[in-house]
Amino acid sequence: MVQGRGRRARRAGLVGVLWATAELTVTVGVVVLLLVVHQVWWTNRQAAAAAQEQVRSLEQAWALEQAWSPERASGDDPPASGDPASSPGPSSSSSSSAPAPVPSERAAGPSGAYAVLRIPRLGLVVPVAQGIDKRAVLDKGYVGQYPGTAGPGAQGNFALAGHRNTHGEPFRYINRLRAGDELIVDMRGRRYTYVVGKILSETTERDTGVIAPVPRSVVKPEHGYGEPGAYITLTTCTPEYSSKYRLVVWGTLRS
Repeated sequence: MVQGRGRRARRAGLVGVLWATAELTVTVGVVVLLLVVHQVWWTNRQAAAAAQEQVRSLEQAWALEQAWSPERASGDDPPASGDPASSPGPSSSSSSSAPAPVPSERAAGPSGAYAVLRIPRLGLVVPVAQGIDKRAVLDKGYVGQYPGTAGPGAQGNFALAGHRNTHGEPFRYINRLRAGDELIVDMRGRRYTYVVGKILSETTERDTGVIAPVPRSVVKPEHGYGEPGAYITLTTCTPEYSSKYRLVVWGTLRS
């Protein structure tokens, strides 16, 4: 009798351990699932909404600046019909339009955003800020300009980075871009239109050549350009949900 009760007690103890382990496993699984949902879904919604609000804020500020420009305040005649300045929207880029200077952090304002990138093929409208710091720029759903690269419309390489997954994922679908697609940059009443020319589907994160003034991969030298010009570069991680490699899209300024 004593021996039978001992076996039952051991079995009961084993069942208790298994039950506790199962409960712990389920709890851990739920916590992990909630973390994934937060990272993939909630941060996307949050960052994307904040980024769109920043776009609206920039556009409103530019409209106010245009409305209260010194020309209007002094009572000067409005531009003649057909003058690009008479258009309510940003003026189009041309070979005679001056490139925008790269703004300082102070000039960009508290949010750090100073321009808006539009990619019609993807239906993308996203603010551009200085720097590629994750917390300060990319995790806000913004696109970040690599430090030391050229400003919009300038000779050299206007190089940008953006998340492909999570935190607004503005560059998630840039792999769908094709030669001839437009990449439009608006900045304080100026518009610079670039045209996609080349795509590098995969390179290493250390391939600094892709954001050089004349962009050319140092890992795959057959990809890139060989002469000075006004370029734009979009970079993001690839494959999706991985940061192992980089996907690169290049474009040139439309004259």
